[in-house]
Amino acid sequence: MKRFTVAVSCAGEEALVRWSEELLALPLVERVCWLAQSTAPTPPPGVEVIPAPTFLAGAAVNQIIAACRTDYLLILLPGGPVELGARALERILSVAEDTGAGALYADFRDEQEGGVSDHPLTDYQPGSIRDNFDFGPFLCLSRAAAERCGPISEELRWGGLYDLRLKLSVGSPVVRIPEPLATRATLDRRQSGERVFDYVDPSRRAYQVEMEQIATGHLRRIGAWLEPVFAPAPVTDEPFPVKASVVIPVRNRVKTVADAVRSALGQSAEFPFNVIAVDNHSTDGTTAALARLAAADARVVHLVPARTDLGIGGCWNEAIFSEHCGRYAVQLDSDDLYAGDGTLRRIVAEFDAGRYAMVIGSYTTVDFELRELPPGLIDHREWTRENGRNNALRINGLGAPRAFDVTVLRRWGLPNVSYGEDYAVALRVSREFEIGRIYESVYLARRWSGNSDSALPLPQMNRYDAYKDGLRTTEIRARQRLNARGGR
Repeated sequence: MKRFTVAVSCAGEEALVRWSEELLALPLVERVCWLAQSTAPTPPPGVEVIPAPTFLAGAAVNQIIAACRTDYLLILLPGGPVELGARALERILSVAEDTGAGALYADFRDEQEGGVSDHPLTDYQPGSIRDNFDFGPFLCLSRAAAERCGPISEELRWGGLYDLRLKLSVGSPVVRIPEPLATRATLDRRQSGERVFDYVDPSRRAYQVEMEQIATGHLRRIGAWLEPVFAPAPVTDEPFPVKASVVIPVRNRVKTVADAVRSALGQSAEFPFNVIAVDNHSTDGTTAALARLAAADARVVHLVPARTDLGIGGCWNEAIFSEHCGRYAVQLDSDDLYAGDGTLRRIVAEFDAGRYAMVIGSYTTVDFELRELPPGLIDHREWTRENGRNNALRINGLGAPRAFDVTVLRRWGLPNVSYGEDYAVALRVSREFEIGRIYESVYLARRWSGNSDSALPLPQMNRYDAYKDGLRTTEIRARQRLNARGGR
């Protein structure tokens, strides 16, 4: 008995007929389904054409599941032409039968102009609920597990497969095979720093709304959704030397750190504030630059940690637990600038309104000469009071600048890492407290070749993605426990 139905988009595949015939010649393939967004070529025997306005629409997902009469459905995903490896289907079948997986995916080989290289992926976990999780060239689904999920809403224009895999993940394992089982000629060759803003592209707003609805439904199903009921903002008698501190963790940013400090010092405010620059043992002249700034202005606190094992989160902890820290701690990265002299005043005004334990602003992406870059303003308008802290589990970031009530922040501190430390504490704050939002630009995020995330190598990208998925896993479990206790 043949065990696989293969589904593939027929958009842009010049050799679709030949490719489909090659698939049908494989011993384990019974049928190929073409998902056609427009007119399709004449299909060869064994190929069924399914109309699909978008590749992953809910209606198309329902139709390919209905067309599947085999045990497994192999969906070849967009991203580039795919060639299955030797005995790849036999290996997928073996792992599927051994694990009882509802869905499987595998590492692959990445074909680019420079040759072919291995492309490992990350393991799926409960926190892997972001809609852009990378499954590589294909996703294999158990037909029985998919049918148990029931029909997918046909109102979904883009998220049919996203909804299905979240539903599958509740009752069945999602298994990664850590072996390269296919080769893909990758089409999207942008560097990590160029792709990082895709999810806030204003042109994709309707897409994002749909994805939020799907993720919210998933959180409700697993008991991790939180109602918009928040603990009151804390009241404290704790003494603070100033009302606000601008926190600048830095290592080897001699080209930019002085600009950042001057931007902070140039803030116009009727309350006292200081600038805490945590110099993580710089070796490029940053230390001397900060020493000069501190000597010239008493508001600059130049801290050099005793420890040498600190990441960005650890440097933040040096600042917030120091005697110099103010009531509110406000982010300013050593590469960046405030958009004007009213940023600090605007943020503190949100805290003074008495509702928030954390405030997040909006920023504009610019180059080193402060010329605006696409996508320009990043305002995260997807955030709502009613559902923002739930949707935060789907997306990879919440915006900038981030500011904290230090009384709250000192309860947990930040994890001692240099990626995702701010996301981790924002998730923790949002579990309990309301987060305030500022939707006008108050911050300039400079993108240049020296940025730490401008062109990340694949192993580092995987490590970062896995770390954030792990944060989400922890937070989902914490919220499930909270709900099980009746929200207390």
